Amino acid sequence: MVEKDYIVDIKYIVSPLPGLVAKVMKSPGDSVTNGDTVVVLNVMKTEVPITSEYEGIVKEIYVKEWDEVDVGSKIASIEVKIEK
Repeated sequence: MVEKDYIVDIKYIVSPLPGLVAKVMKSPGDSVTNGDTVVVLNVMKTEVPITSEYEGIVKEIYVKEWDEVDVGSKIASIEVKIEK
């Protein structure tokens, strides 16, 4: 079996909307795939899931419940492996 070479990169999940963090669904060290909910925002009394666009490992969560976020606020960083 041939091992593949990978480059490790950090990708960021940012808020597409202003709102309050209602729930934090992932923690550092958790694995995520494309479409997994990382946090849930409360936007005008509506819960909006913020999902990962990446497959990898959560490195850091930058928010906690009841934090206010603006458009573009960092939510989390994801360590991804990119094949060379």
